[in-house]
Amino acid sequence: MSGAALGFEIVVVFFLALFLLHRYGDFKKQQRMVLFGTLLAWYLCFLIVFILPLDVSTTIYNQCTKDHTVHTSHPTVSPLPANHTTNASVAPTKSIPKPCYKPWSYIPQGIMPVFWRVVYWTSQCLTWLLLPFMQSYARSGGFSITGKIKTALIENAIYYGTYLLIFGSLLIYVAVHPEWHLSWYELQTIGITAANTWGLFLLVLLLGYGLVEIPRSYWNASRHGHLLVKTYFKASKLMTEKADAEENLEDVMEEVRKVSESIKYNHPLRKYIDTILRKCPVDYQEKMGRNMDDYEDFDDKQNTYPSEKSLVKLHKQVIYAVQRHNRTRVQWQILLQEAIHLEDVAKNETSSSHQFVHSFPSSDTVSWFSRYVYTPTVEWYWECLLKRWFYRLLSVVLTLFSVAVVWSECTFFSTRPVLSLFAVFIQLAERDYNYLYIEPTAATLLHQMACFITIFFLCTCVYSTVFRIRVFNYYYLASHHQTDAYSLQFSGMLFCRLTPPLCLNFLGLIHMDSAISHQQKEQTAYTSIMGSMRVLSFIANGFYIYYPMLIVILCIATYFSLGTRCLNLLGFQQFMGDSEMTSDLIDEGKELIRREKRKRQRIEDGENRRREWKERYGNPRDDYAARNRSSHEMKETSYSDSVNSSSNRQAKYSRAASRPERDCIELLQDAEPLDFNAEALTDDSLDSEPGRHSGGRYLSMSSSRSRIFDDV
Repeated sequence: MSGAALGFEIVVVFFLALFLLHRYGDFKKQQRMVLFGTLLAWYLCFLIVFILPLDVSTTIYNQCTKDHTVHTSHPTVSPLPANHTTNASVAPTKSIPKPCYKPWSYIPQGIMPVFWRVVYWTSQCLTWLLLPFMQSYARSGGFSITGKIKTALIENAIYYGTYLLIFGSLLIYVAVHPEWHLSWYELQTIGITAANTWGLFLLVLLLGYGLVEIPRSYWNASRHGHLLVKTYFKASKLMTEKADAEENLEDVMEEVRKVSESIKYNHPLRKYIDTILRKCPVDYQEKMGRNMDDYEDFDDKQNTYPSEKSLVKLHKQVIYAVQRHNRTRVQWQILLQEAIHLEDVAKNETSSSHQFVHSFPSSDTVSWFSRYVYTPTVEWYWECLLKRWFYRLLSVVLTLFSVAVVWSECTFFSTRPVLSLFAVFIQLAERDYNYLYIEPTAATLLHQMACFITIFFLCTCVYSTVFRIRVFNYYYLASHHQTDAYSLQFSGMLFCRLTPPLCLNFLGLIHMDSAISHQQKEQTAYTSIMGSMRVLSFIANGFYIYYPMLIVILCIATYFSLGTRCLNLLGFQQFMGDSEMTSDLIDEGKELIRREKRKRQRIEDGENRRREWKERYGNPRDDYAARNRSSHEMKETSYSDSVNSSSNRQAKYSRAASRPERDCIELLQDAEPLDFNAEALTDDSLDSEPGRHSGGRYLSMSSSRSRIFDDV
């Protein structure tokens, strides 16, 4: 069973990372190396988080067996109280250690150190070497692999050079210092400490935001009115961004059109233009064409042609403009659906029938789940009644966890007495050898496992902040396959830099790190790979202990929305309930949603009318032919009546009449001929089908074999 737990979690974590990558990335359009690098980074980080509780439980069991061996080889007599009188009949009792129960997920010694070493150094190579290079490669507008690699090397030269300069300077300083004689292991520990220090700096910032924002987001989700107003605000901002993206795309496409018209089919740079055109939307490709019919000589000195460098820049602009336009368009549709749903919830809250009614019912086939389980009645009780209370309860539970984390972050360095709540829970579990309490064994026991819940909550607060933050359009993780390659790889770099200090912080909270707890205990395999932080005492005893206390200040700032208010003052519109600008944007967003609903209602009404007309009258083509046939017969009758009254003749203008007679009548009446047929139409075609009108010339204007004035 020891290998089964490790193998099961390895497989589960892989599919979790694959699911998230499928949600944010696009498997069909994005480069395979970008997807592979991001998937590997996410997978390794999630794997560290899920496997670490197994390492903790194995370490506790190893500590138990060591203590049991010591007690067995050196039994001790339990001390007597000071006021206790010795009684000859009472013998001193020996302390009998509790038996050590081997956990079912126990991992034999020697496996975890190798596992952590491979996972850690692979993630570090990704975040410091491979992913930065792949970022520049993906953003490059080069037309060949060699050009993209050259651009990536140039862009990363300064990045790599800065780190090499700092590392080289420190290495020279250590080498020439007479008092320092550091081994390779100590140098490795210094490098790991420097990377973890930078990660811890980011970790506290993101964790301070997530500890407050996640519980508050669920509480606000239970307030339908607040959520609807915020959706109106987001709709107004998104429409502005969408219009800006469309305008930017139009400008870029206009530049592409000019370049495409200037570079002819036989120009050496034409293949680059074709590559750029393939990245443009289909409708723009149809408008611009390929200019393959122009044989103008490209060596004409009067024409000025763009350089290859400018085409690379244009290619990069096209990729960015198209991706941004598609992202805003998809996000607008999703936000529109969300706003319509929230408005439906607000309308159905006052419904006495307790049946949830949608403004725009889905045209898809109703699934068996919606037909038998999630019925309109069940949907009404969930959306209008139970959902808000579920979110409120979840918000309260998450708030308690956040308070526990903040308290433990400020007191985890105190070992006597133990003030960290999570250290208390783990020590109680260690004392009772209740391994089901400290490791992830089954989904039903997930909420009873203090170790797994603690690290999972910390990771949720940190990683969700990574998915939420947005640095203008430079870094932005958008769901529904709308995230660009640069943002995907940047998130992988952040995960790889945040996960090691997050795990060390977790081990410090539960007093499993000797550098923090200052206790001679069995170390986890993960801590042994990271090395002893006592090499740099000012970091181990200073920065690692006192810097996490700043999380209190960050939580207070997040609670009072100080960052949002500062951005609002700088001109970046943020959702503020007491702001006049927010009220204007809410009204604008409400009007935009109302306009989109009217447009959708008109489209739906038109489809319903066409559907009803088809069901009532059958095939529209047959109906159209029948209407034309009836109107043609009415016209023939009117013409025949007018002819009889004017000429006093008894001839009839009917289908049995000959062609010369009809020509004479049409000329005498000075009327527009009735028959409008193609040139290939024979003279007898009108007699066979008078109700069909096809494109062509009037038959009266065509040459006739008979002389039309003979009968006048």
